[in-house]
Amino acid sequence: MAKTKELLEHYQQRRNKILQMSSPDDIEKRHKGGQWTARERIDYFFDKDTFTEMGMFVKHRTTAFGMDKREIPADGIITGFGKVNGRYVVAMAEDYMAMAGTFGEQHGKKLAYAINFAKEKGYPFVGMNDSGGARLQEGMDTLEAYGWTFRSQILASGVIPQIALLMGPCLGGQAYHPVMQDFLIQCKDTGFMGIAGPAFVETQLGQKITLAELSGYKAHAVKSGCTHMVAKDDKDAIDKCKELLALLPSNNREKPPRVTTIDIPERAAPELDTLIPDESTRPYDMKKIIRAVVDDGYFFESMASHAPNVVTGFARFNGRTVGIYASQPMYAGGVINIDAADKAARFIRFCDLFNIPMVTFGDCPGYMIGSEQDWKGILRHGAKLLFAWADATIPLISIMVRKSYAGAHYGMLDKAIGADFVFAWPTARITIVGADTAASVIFAREIRESKTPDETRTKRVQEYSDLFENAFVAAERSCVDEIIMPRDTRKMINRALDVLEEKNKDNKAFNARYWRKYANINL
Repeated sequence: MAKTKELLEHYQQRRNKILQMSSPDDIEKRHKGGQWTARERIDYFFDKDTFTEMGMFVKHRTTAFGMDKREIPADGIITGFGKVNGRYVVAMAEDYMAMAGTFGEQHGKKLAYAINFAKEKGYPFVGMNDSGGARLQEGMDTLEAYGWTFRSQILASGVIPQIALLMGPCLGGQAYHPVMQDFLIQCKDTGFMGIAGPAFVETQLGQKITLAELSGYKAHAVKSGCTHMVAKDDKDAIDKCKELLALLPSNNREKPPRVTTIDIPERAAPELDTLIPDESTRPYDMKKIIRAVVDDGYFFESMASHAPNVVTGFARFNGRTVGIYASQPMYAGGVINIDAADKAARFIRFCDLFNIPMVTFGDCPGYMIGSEQDWKGILRHGAKLLFAWADATIPLISIMVRKSYAGAHYGMLDKAIGADFVFAWPTARITIVGADTAASVIFAREIRESKTPDETRTKRVQEYSDLFENAFVAAERSCVDEIIMPRDTRKMINRALDVLEEKNKDNKAFNARYWRKYANINL
């Protein structure tokens, strides 16, 4: 029987071996490539001396293909919990220096256990993805482990916030793990994600393409919409993750933490009174409005490069976290197309799941029309916005800045679809369609048969515009709660948030509904 001292020494030796499996030369090479090691990432992420590792001594059980002689420290994945900015968080970091961080049976079990642990304790989960993909040597055991991972994170979805940091390669079936989390932060030069790598694509399809083109940040932050934020490097990715966590609650039973601000809740923003151009088709930057009314001008944007015709992100009002969804006239006039609808609907549902009030700033001419959008399913995708708004139980506040036409009237949040408060600027144009479109339909025959068609058309357009294309008709019919001066927008939002503070107290909003599992949302 070994003595106590010998057992302790043996433990320390085995622990040190796991912690020091990578050579100094390999670590230096990694640093030169612009990346940290998995343990360096964990150390930087957590508050000093708060991280507790789980599963350090886990080992694979495969013996085929020489695996009985392979040592893989912690099976290529570090899991555990600790504090980030004083609040508990569960995290994992895949270790590319341990057999390329490949995903095997025990790797998957550790990951699934960490997510389940986070869900049960009510702590956010953060994953640092950096893996060569499936560990093919383990065959069916690897395949089954993916199922455990996917099921655990799906059952945790909507219970705890989940954030993925794409810091290295993440290809094949393993790429579903980060993309299924709530937010994905991708390192610009080192993060790659795809259903298959370039070699496999060329073999199967004959298409030659680089890894960066196929799976880099431009592919996902701009085109596919899988990536929410792009980071310069590992440090920037972790810093962005910490910033995002500070805006979110730990779980769906809590409200986001409220911070102290010196920004006066009823502060006026007189610069907004002159921001909207006289010409209704002339663009302006909606982000100027957002930054003028939120606390200290702070806005944490999500999916900035994808579907830029709408803006989503987080800000604070009097210290409260609020989700922002806005039209952006600088891009395609702020129209809602397929990508914009998907981007906004998922953001709305996230905010609703985690008790984050929402404020919208609308200036939208409508949903995008035309054969391309119709054939790709704009009706199906656009409906997601309607489902998201109608299902939402959080405080909902709409600011109608300029155009609020047709389906966009609901897509940008109005009273009928579920807004608690609707405030309109005097510049708001609220009607079924623009005056030009309406006149061309209603007075088509008159214009066609007129001896002076241009003059007749101009007269009828102006007539329709004067009658309907303004905020006052909507206010007369109680579709708008109040028409406000632009400078008073911050004040009115804060007052609305104050009175809606206990909107869902005792879950009355939920109990008043018919029982159902969930809405059959268009997907």
